[in-house]
Amino acid sequence: MAVSETNGDAQPSAIFDSLPYYDNELEQYPFLKEKVERELGREGKPPQTLHPRVPPAPTLFANHPLLQAELERVSNHQPMPQLDTSRYQLPGPTTPENEEQWLEALQNARAQLEHQKLRQTNLALLQQYGSNAWRIHNYTNEASAKDVEKALEDLKNLTTEVNRERKNFQTRLGTQLTLLETRWTELISSILQIEMANVALEVEIDRINKREVELAAAL
Repeated sequence: MAVSETNGDAQPSAIFDSLPYYDNELEQYPFLKEKVERELGREGKPPQTLHPRVPPAPTLFANHPLLQAELERVSNHQPMPQLDTSRYQLPGPTTPENEEQWLEALQNARAQLEHQKLRQTNLALLQQYGSNAWRIHNYTNEASAKDVEKALEDLKNLTTEVNRERKNFQTRLGTQLTLLETRWTELISSILQIEMANVALEVEIDRINKREVELAAAL
């Protein structure tokens, strides 16, 4: 069922091909539903390729090879590489007489010492400021969650209101369509009755004309 609305310049502004809150022919006539299902079954499957006008997918992290490699690893469901712990070890020189190996071991020990100092500094900062930082972080997350929940609730209310207005609008149009359809049926019935009456009058006129001719011939 199609309904069109017109604006002031008599141009159609909207066309409604169906009124799902009003049209119930499929429930009233099950054979129509069977025909629709058969028609849907005959339709071809949707194309597997995208339309040529659809732009290609963007390349993520094109300028960041490490991130791109990590994305490919996750996409391929590959396990994460194991952590390299060799740099946290303090191996001694394999050849005690080699001075270069002693220098490398000494540099490694200094690097490990600086690393441990940095860890101690970070732990001290965490103990002093970490709890407050986490409280602020949690407060921010809770505020963001409340904002998102409020936006979701507003969207649900808006959706409900749109559906309510849509149902009321379609019900109102459906009532008008029912009245118009009833009026159309009455007019068609009246026209048929008038046509039948005209046919009966024509037959009666022909009979009277024939009778007149017969009487004129008898005189």
